[in-house]
Amino acid sequence: MSEKNIDLSLIVPFYNESDSVDVFFEKMMPVLQELDSSFEIVCINDGSSDDTLDKLIQQKKIIPQIKIIDFSRNFGKDSALTAGLDFSIGKCVIPIDCDLQDPPELIGSMVEKWKNGFEVVLAKRSCRSDDSFFKRTTAHAFYKIYNLLSDTELPENVGDFRLMDQKVVEVLKQCREKKRFMKGLFAFAGFKTAQIAYKRSDRKYGESKLNYWKLWNYALDGITSFSTFPLKIWTYVGFIITLAAFVRGSWIFLRTIFFGIDVPGYPSLMTAILFLGGTQMISLGLIGEYVGRIYMESKQRPIYVVKDFIE
Repeated sequence: MSEKNIDLSLIVPFYNESDSVDVFFEKMMPVLQELDSSFEIVCINDGSSDDTLDKLIQQKKIIPQIKIIDFSRNFGKDSALTAGLDFSIGKCVIPIDCDLQDPPELIGSMVEKWKNGFEVVLAKRSCRSDDSFFKRTTAHAFYKIYNLLSDTELPENVGDFRLMDQKVVEVLKQCREKKRFMKGLFAFAGFKTAQIAYKRSDRKYGESKLNYWKLWNYALDGITSFSTFPLKIWTYVGFIITLAAFVRGSWIFLRTIFFGIDVPGYPSLMTAILFLGGTQMISLGLIGEYVGRIYMESKQRPIYVVKDFIE
Protein backbone atom coordinates (compact mmCIF):
# COMPACT_ATOMS: atom_id res chain seq x y z
CA MET A 1 0.00 0.00 0.00
CA SER A 2 1.24 3.48 -0.86
CA GLU A 3 2.46 5.55 2.07
CA LYS A 4 0.04 8.31 1.06
CA ASN A 5 -2.87 5.98 1.85
CA ILE A 6 -1.89 5.27 5.45
CA ASP A 7 -4.86 5.80 7.75
CA LEU A 8 -3.27 6.02 11.19
CA SER A 9 0.05 7.35 12.45
CA LEU A 10 0.99 6.41 15.99
CA ILE A 11 3.48 8.87 17.54
CA VAL A 12 5.58 7.42 20.37
CA PRO A 13 8.38 9.35 22.15
CA PHE A 14 11.12 7.28 23.81
CA TYR A 15 13.66 8.58 26.32
CA ASN A 16 15.73 5.98 28.18
CA GLU A 17 12.90 3.45 27.89
CA SER A 18 14.94 0.30 27.38
CA ASP A 19 12.69 -1.69 29.71
CA SER A 20 9.53 -0.59 27.92
CA VAL A 21 10.34 -0.98 24.22
CA ASP A 22 9.72 -4.69 23.69
CA VAL A 23 6.70 -4.80 26.00
CA PHE A 24 5.17 -1.79 24.27
CA PHE A 25 5.19 -3.38 20.83
CA GLU A 26 4.09 -6.73 22.24
CA LYS A 27 0.96 -5.05 23.64
CA MET A 28 0.42 -2.58 20.81
CA MET A 29 0.72 -4.72 17.68
CA PRO A 30 -2.34 -6.97 18.30
CA VAL A 31 -4.46 -3.84 18.79
CA LEU A 32 -3.24 -2.20 15.58
CA GLN A 33 -3.56 -5.42 13.56
CA GLU A 34 -7.20 -5.76 14.58
CA LEU A 35 -8.00 -2.37 13.07
CA ASP A 36 -9.46 -2.21 9.60
CA SER A 37 -6.90 0.50 8.86
CA SER A 38 -3.36 0.79 7.59
CA PHE A 39 -0.92 2.27 10.08
CA GLU A 40 2.62 3.46 10.78
CA ILE A 41 4.40 3.81 14.12
CA VAL A 42 6.59 6.92 14.31
CA CYS A 43 9.09 6.38 17.14
CA ILE A 44 11.16 9.31 18.38
CA ASN A 45 14.36 8.46 20.24
CA ASP A 46 14.76 11.63 22.30
CA GLY A 47 18.50 11.41 22.93
CA SER A 48 18.38 8.23 25.01
CA SER A 49 21.64 7.29 26.76
CA ASP A 50 20.71 3.60 27.17
CA ASP A 51 20.07 0.99 24.45
CA THR A 52 16.58 2.28 23.56
CA LEU A 53 17.64 3.04 19.97
CA ASP A 54 19.15 -0.41 19.47
CA LYS A 55 15.95 -2.04 20.66
CA LEU A 56 13.87 0.15 18.35
CA ILE A 57 16.06 -0.88 15.41
CA GLN A 58 15.60 -4.54 16.36
CA GLN A 59 11.83 -4.07 16.49
CA LYS A 60 11.86 -2.45 13.04
CA LYS A 61 13.37 -5.63 11.60
CA ILE A 62 10.23 -7.41 12.81
CA ILE A 63 7.67 -4.63 12.25
CA PRO A 64 8.23 -2.80 8.93
CA GLN A 65 5.61 -0.14 9.79
CA ILE A 66 8.00 1.37 12.35
CA LYS A 67 9.80 4.61 11.49
CA ILE A 68 12.55 5.89 13.78
CA ILE A 69 13.48 9.53 14.32
CA ASP A 70 16.77 9.71 16.22
CA PHE A 71 17.48 13.07 17.91
CA SER A 72 21.04 14.35 18.27
CA ARG A 73 20.36 14.90 22.01
CA ASN A 74 17.48 15.12 24.45
CA PHE A 75 15.10 17.94 23.43
CA GLY A 76 12.14 17.05 25.63
CA LYS A 77 8.82 15.33 25.10
CA ASP A 78 7.04 18.27 23.49
CA SER A 79 9.78 18.58 20.86
CA ALA A 80 9.56 14.83 20.27
CA LEU A 81 5.80 15.09 19.74
CA THR A 82 6.40 17.98 17.32
CA ALA A 83 8.83 15.85 15.30
CA GLY A 84 6.31 13.02 15.25
CA LEU A 85 3.65 15.35 13.87
CA ASP A 86 6.09 16.71 11.27
CA PHE A 87 7.10 13.27 10.00
CA SER A 88 3.71 11.50 10.21
CA ILE A 89 1.75 10.95 7.01
CA GLY A 90 -1.40 9.23 8.29
CA LYS A 91 -4.90 10.58 7.77
CA CYS A 92 -5.13 10.74 11.55
CA VAL A 93 -2.52 10.61 14.31
CA ILE A 94 -2.47 9.38 17.91
CA PRO A 95 0.33 10.38 20.31
CA ILE A 96 0.81 7.81 23.06
CA ASP A 97 3.41 7.19 25.77
CA CYS A 98 5.39 3.97 25.69
CA ASP A 99 4.77 3.21 29.39
CA LEU A 100 1.33 1.71 28.58
CA GLN A 101 -0.44 3.79 31.23
CA ASP A 102 -2.76 4.89 28.42
CA PRO A 103 -4.52 1.71 27.24
CA PRO A 104 -3.85 0.77 23.59
CA GLU A 105 -7.26 -0.97 23.59
CA LEU A 106 -8.86 2.49 23.42
CA ILE A 107 -7.42 3.16 19.97
CA GLY A 108 -10.16 1.19 18.20
CA SER A 109 -12.89 3.30 19.79
CA MET A 110 -11.02 6.50 18.94
CA VAL A 111 -10.65 5.51 15.29
CA GLU A 112 -14.36 4.59 15.19
CA LYS A 113 -15.35 8.06 16.39
CA TRP A 114 -13.00 9.61 13.84
CA LYS A 115 -14.69 7.64 11.07
CA ASN A 116 -18.02 8.97 12.37
CA GLY A 117 -16.94 12.54 11.67
CA PHE A 118 -15.05 13.74 14.76
CA GLU A 119 -11.76 15.47 13.98
CA VAL A 120 -10.43 15.25 17.54
CA VAL A 121 -11.07 12.41 20.00
CA LEU A 122 -9.86 13.05 23.54
CA ALA A 123 -9.05 10.30 26.03
CA LYS A 124 -10.14 11.72 29.39
CA ARG A 125 -9.20 10.17 32.72
CA SER A 126 -12.38 9.28 34.59
CA CYS A 127 -10.66 9.54 37.98
CA ARG A 128 -7.28 10.24 39.58
CA SER A 129 -7.70 8.04 42.65
CA ASP A 130 -4.30 6.40 42.04
CA ASP A 131 -2.52 9.76 42.29
CA SER A 132 -1.44 11.24 45.60
CA PHE A 133 -3.65 13.84 47.28
CA PHE A 134 -1.04 16.51 46.57
CA LYS A 135 -0.84 15.65 42.86
CA ARG A 136 -4.64 15.54 42.47
CA THR A 137 -5.02 18.88 44.23
CA THR A 138 -2.28 20.66 42.28
CA ALA A 139 -3.49 19.23 38.96
CA HIS A 140 -7.04 20.43 39.64
CA ALA A 141 -5.72 23.85 40.69
CA PHE A 142 -3.63 24.13 37.52
CA TYR A 143 -6.58 23.48 35.21
CA LYS A 144 -8.75 25.98 37.11
CA ILE A 145 -6.09 28.70 37.07
CA TYR A 146 -5.15 28.05 33.44
CA ASN A 147 -8.74 28.20 32.19
CA LEU A 148 -9.39 31.30 34.28
CA LEU A 149 -6.42 33.15 32.77
CA SER A 150 -6.36 31.81 29.21
CA ASP A 151 -8.74 32.32 26.30
CA THR A 152 -7.96 28.77 25.13
CA GLU A 153 -9.85 26.31 27.33
CA LEU A 154 -7.86 23.28 28.40
CA PRO A 155 -9.98 20.14 29.04
CA GLU A 156 -9.30 18.81 32.53
CA ASN A 157 -7.64 15.41 33.02
CA VAL A 158 -6.80 15.07 29.32
CA GLY A 159 -3.18 14.36 28.37
CA ASP A 160 -1.39 13.89 25.07
CA PHE A 161 -3.23 10.63 24.35
CA ARG A 162 -5.80 11.65 21.73
CA LEU A 163 -6.69 11.19 18.08
CA MET A 164 -6.31 14.11 15.66
CA ASP A 165 -7.33 14.36 12.03
CA GLN A 166 -4.68 15.39 9.51
CA LYS A 167 -6.41 18.79 9.24
CA VAL A 168 -5.62 19.38 12.91
CA VAL A 169 -2.03 18.25 12.40
CA GLU A 170 -1.58 20.76 9.57
CA VAL A 171 -2.64 23.55 11.94
CA LEU A 172 -0.20 22.35 14.61
CA LYS A 173 2.63 22.25 12.08
CA GLN A 174 2.20 25.99 11.63
CA CYS A 175 2.82 26.60 15.35
CA ARG A 176 6.61 26.81 15.58
CA GLU A 177 7.25 28.50 18.93
CA LYS A 178 10.34 27.24 20.73
CA LYS A 179 8.85 27.02 24.25
CA ARG A 180 6.20 24.44 23.53
CA PHE A 181 3.19 23.55 25.64
CA MET A 182 1.60 20.85 23.52
CA LYS A 183 -1.59 20.49 25.56
CA GLY A 184 -2.30 24.15 24.93
CA LEU A 185 -1.45 23.88 21.24
CA PHE A 186 -3.75 20.87 20.87
CA ALA A 187 -6.58 22.86 22.48
CA PHE A 188 -5.75 25.94 20.39
CA ALA A 189 -6.40 24.04 17.14
CA GLY A 190 -10.08 23.45 17.95
CA PHE A 191 -12.20 21.35 15.53
CA LYS A 192 -15.10 18.99 16.21
CA THR A 193 -14.26 17.05 19.36
CA ALA A 194 -15.46 13.93 21.16
CA GLN A 195 -14.34 12.44 24.48
CA ILE A 196 -13.81 8.89 25.68
CA ALA A 197 -13.48 8.25 29.43
CA TYR A 198 -10.93 5.73 30.70
CA LYS A 199 -9.03 4.75 33.84
CA ARG A 200 -5.29 5.19 33.64
CA SER A 201 -3.12 2.25 34.70
CA ASP A 202 -0.03 2.36 36.89
CA ARG A 203 3.30 2.50 35.13
CA LYS A 204 4.62 -1.06 34.95
CA TYR A 205 7.95 -0.59 33.17
CA GLY A 206 10.69 2.02 33.37
CA GLU A 207 10.61 5.17 35.47
CA SER A 208 8.83 8.48 35.00
CA LYS A 209 11.09 11.33 33.86
CA LEU A 210 8.88 13.97 35.49
CA ASN A 211 9.20 15.23 39.05
CA TYR A 212 7.28 17.95 40.87
CA TRP A 213 9.81 20.64 39.97
CA LYS A 214 9.57 19.83 36.26
CA LEU A 215 5.77 19.73 36.50
CA TRP A 216 5.78 23.14 38.19
CA ASN A 217 7.93 24.64 35.41
CA TYR A 218 5.75 22.95 32.79
CA ALA A 219 2.64 24.49 34.36
CA LEU A 220 4.33 27.90 34.37
CA ASP A 221 5.24 27.45 30.69
CA GLY A 222 1.63 26.57 29.94
CA ILE A 223 0.19 29.67 31.60
CA THR A 224 2.73 32.10 30.14
CA SER A 225 2.39 30.51 26.67
CA PHE A 226 -1.32 31.20 26.40
CA SER A 227 -2.04 34.20 28.62
CA THR A 228 -0.70 37.70 29.25
CA PHE A 229 -2.94 38.16 32.28
CA PRO A 230 -0.04 37.66 34.73
CA LEU A 231 1.45 40.82 33.23
CA LYS A 232 -1.81 42.74 33.28
CA ILE A 233 -2.56 41.91 36.90
CA TRP A 234 0.37 44.00 38.12
CA THR A 235 -1.30 47.11 36.72
CA TYR A 236 -4.19 46.45 39.07
CA VAL A 237 -1.91 45.50 41.96
CA GLY A 238 0.03 48.73 41.46
CA PHE A 239 -3.18 50.76 41.36
CA ILE A 240 -4.46 49.16 44.57
CA ILE A 241 -1.16 49.73 46.38
CA THR A 242 -1.02 53.35 45.17
CA LEU A 243 -4.61 53.94 46.28
CA ALA A 244 -3.90 52.37 49.68
CA ALA A 245 -0.78 54.54 50.07
CA PHE A 246 -2.77 57.66 49.15
CA VAL A 247 -5.49 56.85 51.67
CA ARG A 248 -2.90 56.07 54.34
CA GLY A 249 -0.96 59.26 53.58
CA SER A 250 -4.13 61.37 53.70
CA TRP A 251 -5.04 59.85 57.06
CA ILE A 252 -1.58 60.62 58.50
CA PHE A 253 -1.73 64.18 57.15
CA LEU A 254 -5.15 64.89 58.66
CA ARG A 255 -4.23 63.24 61.96
CA THR A 256 -1.08 65.36 62.16
CA ILE A 257 -3.02 68.56 61.40
CA PHE A 258 -5.62 67.92 64.09
CA PHE A 259 -3.67 65.97 66.71
CA GLY A 260 -0.07 67.00 66.23
CA ILE A 261 3.07 65.39 64.84
CA ASP A 262 3.11 61.61 64.92
CA VAL A 263 6.39 59.79 64.22
CA PRO A 264 5.70 56.48 62.35
CA GLY A 265 7.03 53.34 64.00
CA TYR A 266 9.94 51.27 62.69
CA PRO A 267 7.95 47.98 62.34
CA SER A 268 5.27 49.53 60.14
CA LEU A 269 7.94 51.20 57.98
CA MET A 270 9.85 47.96 57.48
CA THR A 271 6.64 46.08 56.72
CA ALA A 272 5.77 48.58 53.99
CA ILE A 273 9.28 48.44 52.50
CA LEU A 274 9.40 44.63 52.49
CA PHE A 275 5.87 44.37 51.07
CA LEU A 276 6.60 46.77 48.21
CA GLY A 277 9.99 45.16 47.58
CA GLY A 278 8.39 41.72 47.39
CA THR A 279 5.70 42.81 44.94
CA GLN A 280 8.33 44.48 42.76
CA MET A 281 10.48 41.34 42.69
CA ILE A 282 7.48 39.16 41.79
CA SER A 283 6.42 41.52 39.00
CA LEU A 284 9.99 41.68 37.66
CA GLY A 285 10.15 37.90 37.73
CA LEU A 286 6.98 37.61 35.66
CA ILE A 287 8.22 40.23 33.21
CA GLY A 288 11.46 38.24 33.01
CA GLU A 289 9.49 35.09 32.06
CA TYR A 290 7.95 36.84 29.08
CA VAL A 291 11.15 38.66 28.08
CA GLY A 292 12.96 35.31 28.22
CA ARG A 293 10.40 33.87 25.83
CA ILE A 294 10.94 36.75 23.42
CA TYR A 295 14.70 36.18 23.69
CA MET A 296 14.40 32.48 22.90
CA GLU A 297 12.01 33.05 20.00
CA SER A 298 14.27 35.73 18.49
CA LYS A 299 17.12 33.22 18.11
CA GLN A 300 15.09 31.15 15.62
CA ARG A 301 16.81 27.93 16.63
CA PRO A 302 15.22 24.66 15.45
CA ILE A 303 12.79 22.95 17.82
CA TYR A 304 14.73 19.68 17.46
CA VAL A 305 17.71 18.26 15.55
CA VAL A 306 17.35 14.92 13.77
CA LYS A 307 20.51 12.85 13.75
CA ASP A 308 19.03 10.03 11.69
CA PHE A 309 15.70 9.02 10.18
CA ILE A 310 15.11 5.33 9.57
CA GLU A 311 12.12 4.61 7.33
